[in-house]
Amino acid sequence: MKSVAIFCGSSEGNHPEYKEQAYLLGKVLAGRGMRVIYGGARIGLMGAVADGALDHGGEVIGVIPEFLQTKEVAHEGLTDLIVVDTMHERKLKMHELSDAIITLPGGFGTMEELFEMLTWAQLGLHGKPIGVLNTRGFYTDLFELADRMVNSGFLKANHRDMLLNCDNIDELITEMKAYEAPELPKWISKQTT
Repeated sequence: MKSVAIFCGSSEGNHPEYKEQAYLLGKVLAGRGMRVIYGGARIGLMGAVADGALDHGGEVIGVIPEFLQTKEVAHEGLTDLIVVDTMHERKLKMHELSDAIITLPGGFGTMEELFEMLTWAQLGLHGKPIGVLNTRGFYTDLFELADRMVNSGFLKANHRDMLLNCDNIDELITEMKAYEAPELPKWISKQTT
């Protein structure tokens, strides 16, 4: 794990622990020599992750669609800022540049990014570890829903287990480093996505 894509909110949320943990994640990744790949903004949890890494000597690459460059206020102090045309290109580029994915609290955009990465893994398009930093139990209901999907016959247990859940950064990174993707048939190719 040399490069980690971070999906998270462009808002800070309504509790200071969200921003504190985002900043700490950036700091920890920088301290471990891991490059941060994220959405390129200087605001919200996105900015906190970037600042945490940059303030501690880390390498941070932002990927931002051109139409969001001013709306999300692109971070100007990054190692590199890649400007793309669409949201899909943003996700794809972040995926291409990363060895692992960590999701922090966020809204619909964060959920969409997380679920696309999970869907690609489920389809056998990648075997990267996907972790959730479950700050303040933000994602607890999501894991309960995933269990309901399994129990109701809509999701296989080995697919549910692809999503790692931890509220401690060091423990999450340890779990992600030990992750082994399940053997899955490759249903489609990258050219068909």
